[in-house]
Amino acid sequence: MSYRDPTSEAATGKRTAPPARRPRRTAEQSREQILRAATAEFAAHGLAGARISRIVKKAGSNPRMIYEHFGSKTALYVATLETTLSKLRTEELTLDVDHLDPLEGLLKLFDFMNGHFERHGDLVSLLRTENGTKARYMKKSSRIHEMSSPVLAMTERLLSRGVAEGKLAADIDPLRLYVMIAALSQFHLTNAHTLSSMFARDLSNPEWRAKRRADARRMLAAYLVNQTAG
Repeated sequence: MSYRDPTSEAATGKRTAPPARRPRRTAEQSREQILRAATAEFAAHGLAGARISRIVKKAGSNPRMIYEHFGSKTALYVATLETTLSKLRTEELTLDVDHLDPLEGLLKLFDFMNGHFERHGDLVSLLRTENGTKARYMKKSSRIHEMSSPVLAMTERLLSRGVAEGKLAADIDPLRLYVMIAALSQFHLTNAHTLSSMFARDLSNPEWRAKRRADARRMLAAYLVNQTAG
């Protein structure tokens, strides 16, 4: 005599509901998930060490979708550079600084950049990797060059107004200043492991980073202020 489960569909006469299907992702959602997974993979392993198999597994996708959306592994890597830098540029351009005192506006730009790099380690890693290639792949992107120009213009406006008001030094170049702000915002991140090892101090410690940020802010302010004023 065979056993029949009293809770089975045949025994109860009730039809078992099929498992709920996941809603299908749109093409844009699929692309975004691939980009997120690729950003983490390229940040961790660089272009040469990154694996498509790991990207599609993390994205819940397949290799065909990567080539359909991006065309190649290299093109996907360039897209991650564009996306991570675009986030930085977009947020920079939302900074409401034109109404501020010029010095405070530039210090606010530093505060933003410092915080952005600390929150986005993937961008720091991607930039480090790309510098190792002498910007070989970044040069393939016209988009990256285009979105950098407005940021430089914002810096130049603040400097020009500060000089006109007699508050800021007159011989400061906008690009050199922006590079200085970027350096003060990420050198301690790109070299955190080596410096922590060399000096037996944890450079990821929040208290240490807060003091370093305050030091950098004072240095920047001293550099910007018109020392002959008043």
